[in-house]
Amino acid sequence: MATDWYIEATAFGNCNCDYNCPCQFEMRPTQDNCRGFEVARIDRGHFGMVDLAGLCYALFYAWPGAIFEGNGEMQVIIDERASEEQRDALATVLYGGETEAAATHWWVFHAMSSTIHDPLTKPFTFDVDIEARKAHVTISDMLESTGRPIISPATGDEHRVRIDIPAGIEFEIAEIGSASTKARGAIRLDLDDSYGQFNHIRHNGSGVVHGTG
Repeated sequence: MATDWYIEATAFGNCNCDYNCPCQFEMRPTQDNCRGFEVARIDRGHFGMVDLAGLCYALFYAWPGAIFEGNGEMQVIIDERASEEQRDALATVLYGGETEAAATHWWVFHAMSSTIHDPLTKPFTFDVDIEARKAHVTISDMLESTGRPIISPATGDEHRVRIDIPAGIEFEIAEIGSASTKARGAIRLDLDDSYGQFNHIRHNGSGVVHGTG
């Protein structure tokens, strides 16, 4: 029997696509390849009897083409404050374990990756405001990323855009902004003013948990 788990988190991500992220619309990536990361703070969560609340994690990924074409690589980074049990639990879930086939983006990312790097533990600083589309995240010596609202070149005002995917495997609604990232490690990133995503994650082993407000 699969382990019962649930993760509710505040998340921010940045990839190398334009603001619309064609992957969300079943189109090929802007640059015909995909590189980026997701970082989140778990607000509520458990894996069996293991409490996961308060911990941060990050997921780095890269594909030479579209995600569905495979041959990608991924790596999980886990908050250094996590106990051994918590680290094992998060690595399991974020690498797609104890999850129904294709039910979460984590499962799909793992299935579409031919290179799976070992998880690492690092200290995080995490400051994300979904409604304001603002973020500043650092992961030790590995990553620094900032997010901001899209600014209209015509008016200079903030431009608000949301993506709503009722039957998605990652989120129901995401706020979209601009983000810039520098990352060093197994999967390197050098992103400037590209797709920024601000959203809540509510997952269990069957996929996105709907209707939680």
